[in-house]
Amino acid sequence: MTLNDLILTLILLTPLAGVAILALLPQRGKSHQWVALIITLLTFVFTLHLPTYFHQAQSVIAPGSRVLNFAFEFDRIWIPSPVIHYHVGVDGLSMWLIVLSGLLAPLGVLASWNSITHRQKLFYSLFLLQQVAIFGVFMSLDLFLFYAFFELALVPMTLLIAIYGRSNNRQKAAMKYFLYNFIPSAILLVGVIWIYAKTGTFQIPHLITLAANHGINGSSAALWLASLAFLVAFAVKIPVFPLHGWLSDAVSEAPTAAVMILAGKVGLYSVLRFSFGIFPEQSHRIAPLMIALGAIGIVYGACVALIQDDLKRLAAFSTLGHLSFITLGIFTFTVNGLDGGMYQILNHGISGGALFLLMGFLYERYGTYDMRELGGIAGKLPWMVTLFVITALSNVGLPMLNSFVGEFLILSGTAGNTLTACPWLWTTIATTGVIFAAAYLLTMIQRVFYANLGSTTAEKPGWDITPREHLALWPLVALFLFMGLSSPTFTRSLDPLGVHYSGYTPAPADSTRKVEAETYSQSLPANTTAVASAIRTGDAR
Repeated sequence: MTLNDLILTLILLTPLAGVAILALLPQRGKSHQWVALIITLLTFVFTLHLPTYFHQAQSVIAPGSRVLNFAFEFDRIWIPSPVIHYHVGVDGLSMWLIVLSGLLAPLGVLASWNSITHRQKLFYSLFLLQQVAIFGVFMSLDLFLFYAFFELALVPMTLLIAIYGRSNNRQKAAMKYFLYNFIPSAILLVGVIWIYAKTGTFQIPHLITLAANHGINGSSAALWLASLAFLVAFAVKIPVFPLHGWLSDAVSEAPTAAVMILAGKVGLYSVLRFSFGIFPEQSHRIAPLMIALGAIGIVYGACVALIQDDLKRLAAFSTLGHLSFITLGIFTFTVNGLDGGMYQILNHGISGGALFLLMGFLYERYGTYDMRELGGIAGKLPWMVTLFVITALSNVGLPMLNSFVGEFLILSGTAGNTLTACPWLWTTIATTGVIFAAAYLLTMIQRVFYANLGSTTAEKPGWDITPREHLALWPLVALFLFMGLSSPTFTRSLDPLGVHYSGYTPAPADSTRKVEAETYSQSLPANTTAVASAIRTGDAR
């Protein structure tokens, strides 16, 4: 048994061991912060093994096979009846999501270093338990095991919001978050059981292979209802408009370390893995609706963000807009749209995480997120405003920075999709989201840093970025530039998934869609398709 066989289990158990250590550790000074930081840094180091040996660890599959290729697989029977396996492994997307989660965890500890002043043992224990659940979601290759981790992720996040929220509204926000996510998860369990009853297996690779070959038995109505059970649970977790009712309150109340991992990654990954993998035909059928909801979410999120006075609520609706952009991209079922959507999941985790970090640091100085009380502090906090501007430009999608790559691929894929009657309309709407994002983020910077002094900033001098805060922020800023200039480092491992999910063939032989896709692709400007291909796969290979 090699390290490649055990690395995922090691990544999963390290933060769990950290929870046990924290439980036994008495409160002395900053002891809990240091233990949490050491555990999260060690876990992050372990995650770096994945991209280093990913291609070496992948099994060899036949060219043109419909089987997805996983790496670092480890499979043992956990429960004999019904047959549930401890089966873990990663593909190109889940690998990078694990690395991203490993990176954000120590940054979250650094962000909480001084802001969490009570019940520190419980806070860091819940934070590490949340990390265990997220890792489990991304590496599970058994549907029941995935569901266990998916539900586990709900508990620590709810408690973090309820106990460590910033206002008296925290318990209401935690309850709203719990109910929004728990009720669809209960429906998801029904879908999971139905899948097992029809196939006799929880093994995700087997289910994906069966679905690709139209081997899952059941009536059309039953398959449709099962697919909706999965999709609704994941759409709430993303969240997709109009299922975002929990988002603004949860983001507004959650501590910085928790809000960095609150929205997006788990839900979007689950849609790609399960909705697209197990229900490809049903996902194609509902794609026009999801594209429309994505477009509406982009404009709605941006417009509501424009009128916010609270920084956290602005960031919440900004998150809705960015996640809607990704939703639109992946449901085009084009290679460019899927690759751009997956890449943008990573980008949002980095750019959005940096934005929440900076807002949290600003709150430590002035005790408010209200932009009406801020203003005129650019001269006093030059490093703060510099990093805010760089992060805002990353979120907007400035060329040479990370988000530009994902947004370009999504817009290219949206223009080339054949699932909707007017692809140019959705492309135009998505493009307005980029313009709106620039409007509300740059307006926010003007109000917070360059307007007249507010009531709070006039009374409190504040202080500029500290060494601890520099340590938390600069790795993310470096990734803005690296992911913008060296996107093939990441997209080469994502591209096989994009090709796989875009290549589904309906059960009745129907070449119309393929012909239409080829015809429409040929009608696009040659330089657009060439640039998108170069971004995805790296022309220099």
